[in-house]
Amino acid sequence: MRLAVSPIPPLPSHQLLVFLLQAGLLVLLAVLCGRLATRLGMPAVAGELCVGILLGPTVLGNVSPAAANWLLPRDAGQFHLLDAVGQTGVLLLVGITGVEMDVALVRRRGVTALGVGAGGLLLPFGLGYAAGWAAPASLLPDGSDRPVFALFIAVALSVSALPVIAKILTDMRLIHRDVGQLTLAAGMVDDVVGWILLSVVSAMAVGGTQGHHLIVPLLATALVLTVAFCVLRPLADRVMKAAEHTSDTAVVVGTATAFVLLCAAATHALGLEAMFGAFLAGMLISSGPRSLRARLAPLRTVVLAVFAPLFFATAGLRLDLSALTSPATLAAGAALLLVAVIGKVVGVFVGAKAVGVETWESVALGGALNARGVIQLVVAAAGLRIGVLNATSYTLIVLVAVITSLMAPPILRWSMRHIEHTPEEKLRLHDRSVLDWKPADQTPDAHVGAPSRRGSA
Repeated sequence: MRLAVSPIPPLPSHQLLVFLLQAGLLVLLAVLCGRLATRLGMPAVAGELCVGILLGPTVLGNVSPAAANWLLPRDAGQFHLLDAVGQTGVLLLVGITGVEMDVALVRRRGVTALGVGAGGLLLPFGLGYAAGWAAPASLLPDGSDRPVFALFIAVALSVSALPVIAKILTDMRLIHRDVGQLTLAAGMVDDVVGWILLSVVSAMAVGGTQGHHLIVPLLATALVLTVAFCVLRPLADRVMKAAEHTSDTAVVVGTATAFVLLCAAATHALGLEAMFGAFLAGMLISSGPRSLRARLAPLRTVVLAVFAPLFFATAGLRLDLSALTSPATLAAGAALLLVAVIGKVVGVFVGAKAVGVETWESVALGGALNARGVIQLVVAAAGLRIGVLNATSYTLIVLVAVITSLMAPPILRWSMRHIEHTPEEKLRLHDRSVLDWKPADQTPDAHVGAPSRRGSA
């Protein structure tokens, strides 16, 4: 006789109350601070991170420890509720970034984009690896493997934040300039390679750097890419087309969400980074018809308005800027920022010049691709989760992401003063499909500021 199974007890009332207060307050303040940041000419993510800084150990934890402990108790089970929602949100955000990828754009600017992208990857990767080896031991978690830490720093400094870059280019009316188009193409190259590298390094961090622990993630990555583009691509195309033919937007959004999360689960099960699977899923969805991507607008709105701000506000809760009061930590942070900026700007400049790009355009490309923004925040969160980073090194990487994103607009304004419109740009800018702009102050505060593909050239 089978015994009755006891039902799982519900979430305790107080735990649910605290979670609802946390989530509601973080989303509200993140939206308000993100809006304020855009009004001040900064990326919205800067304001959203400030919410975590205000409510976290840096401000509220010092001003009113009792209030901080009640609203954000140092209890893993309580905080993991926020983490679970935040992780779901960031996976969907990364999936949307993949959806916004325009592979045709990379093909059109193929050789030039590869040259620019390679320069923006190789130099910062090499400098980042050296910085990881030279970093003081205080930046490494206890028992951490120095080679894996160095590789992780290299990956973190190599990425570019395509979502933030696209939003900056859109706000500055540069999205349909040649510089804007080439920046997006090169950024796409960096994004794809960056997710692969992050997935491999994350697997090494969990398994080790010796023997099969190094080979297995590389083989798993090759397997995932092969299955994704040879098996899942036609399958995803059929499934998403079937969903679209239902004429029900809810079915399209639900199907795309399930596909992103299941692909993330698959790569995570293989020991790779879950965000790698989410990104691939988005790219597979992007290969479908344009009308399908338009039907995903409700998902994009919810993710960008709710889940993404919640994730970045939660990321800010882990920041403790009091660590910067240590001269050694402050010096390490300044050195890391210097390495990040020199590596990306000089690397992109050299790569662009090598493929025949003009000098001022090369400067503009370097300034734009220097923005780490959202992607480096996601990388930093992954490093903290798998134990490659501690609270101090996490804080430094997040600050590098924010500062480099703030640097992009002034560098672009300075360099674009020296770049004339080409005849092709003038024709493009007179196209009604290209001139279909919204005023900057009416553009939604989005982390993924995707260009309209109607006017892409």
